[in-house]
Amino acid sequence: MNMPIIHNPIENRFEYSAAGDIAVCEYTVVGDVWYFHHTSVPDSMRGQGVAARLVETALNYVDAQHGKVVPRCSYVAAYIQKHTDFAHLLTSE
Repeated sequence: MNMPIIHNPIENRFEYSAAGDIAVCEYTVVGDVWYFHHTSVPDSMRGQGVAARLVETALNYVDAQHGKVVPRCSYVAAYIQKHTDFAHLLTSE
């Protein structure tokens, strides 16, 4: 499934939209630290891997920017725990 994820820095989020619905992974940046605080997927998109693609895209973006991550969102924290190749991005507050 082609799932184009958009980085929307004006809204501080990564987005995926389809059929009028939008899924988001929201963040705040302080210096080089990205605080991911909310991931939301509408019911119409559940079970399609949308949240995982949002978070994967966001973490790859942070990595490319040489940033660090504080996962305040439980989904982002669980994703990093499961996908340990992103563990190097973690930092404490």
